[in-house]
Amino acid sequence: MSTKLRFGIAGCGVIAPHHAAAIAELSDQAELVAVSDVVADKAQELAKTYGADWYESSAEMLRRPDIDAVCICTPSGMHGDHAVAALLAGKHVIIEKPVEITLPAIDRILAAQRESGKKAAVIFQHRFDASSRIVKDAARENRFGRLSVAAAQIRWWRSQAYYDSGDWRGTWALDGGGCLMNQGIHTIDLMQWVMGPVVEVSAYTALRAHERVEVEDTAVATVKFESGALGIIEGTTAAYPGLTTRLDVHGEFGSAVIEGDKLQYIHMADPGGESGGSMRGTGNNPNRAEELLAAHTAKYGRDPASITSYPWRSIAHIDQIKEFITAVRADREPLVNVAEGRKAVSIILAIYESARTGRPVKVG
Repeated sequence: MSTKLRFGIAGCGVIAPHHAAAIAELSDQAELVAVSDVVADKAQELAKTYGADWYESSAEMLRRPDIDAVCICTPSGMHGDHAVAALLAGKHVIIEKPVEITLPAIDRILAAQRESGKKAAVIFQHRFDASSRIVKDAARENRFGRLSVAAAQIRWWRSQAYYDSGDWRGTWALDGGGCLMNQGIHTIDLMQWVMGPVVEVSAYTALRAHERVEVEDTAVATVKFESGALGIIEGTTAAYPGLTTRLDVHGEFGSAVIEGDKLQYIHMADPGGESGGSMRGTGNNPNRAEELLAAHTAKYGRDPASITSYPWRSIAHIDQIKEFITAVRADREPLVNVAEGRKAVSIILAIYESARTGRPVKVG
């Protein structure tokens, strides 16, 4: 392996330029050497931007011995085939979310990883945001006390043109679902990451604002966590003109709110706990969000979620790809490996099953 980790990108659609930009930002550690797409124009355009070679076939690209790792940026229902092929060709892989759209397909990736001995990561870049880390650390350290309830809200808008822009969009076979599997999965992942495993869901889904779409554009679900805490998931791409995402976490000694990927509110009891009774409207309930964000930035450097200039998603990918490179060099599992990526998909598939059957469904 050279000093730099040499990357290929399979699939040159909407998300691929963000991977390419993140790799370019890490130029002291990584280099983009090749891209592939069945649509030659897309591959040529991305390759030209970054001085890489291009291919119409990912299989041809994988035959190159100078590629160490491949970013899988193809449609969701193709992730499994492309990730398995890359792993068995001796490449490490970074797979865009969702890791795949069925559990058997995810398990096939896990089997290929074991067989190949290579590393595999799944893109959940918001786990690396300062806001998410602060809330996760507080929950892990029991600063919120016994967790009681969480709410994940994804209130977005996608036009009809968005769904019409690709034959795979809005299909069960390749998109794997709608507003939850494609858009809401990041917030659902953060919720289970902070709150712990989900064991059961009960849900409704609907198609309210779009045509020629097989999947849902609106969904609501109630959630039961292994700890006994409860939760709510609300997702839509039918909330014109498009609002924000929000994660609320509440416990007996504290609460936190992440909205628009930024920590908007956090309060935790002092060690030893606070006395009971209502503290609403009192000076005993300070919002420590800015204080904790500033402390995190001072310790770790800039927060990707705080940068709003284009391309924001490229910025948000940088820390995760950097961690992946470190994991490959250290021969350890990436922090967001395939098993971690499987968890949010399991929850979403259970939600779809509950909506279909009208019954609560255990999460597998």
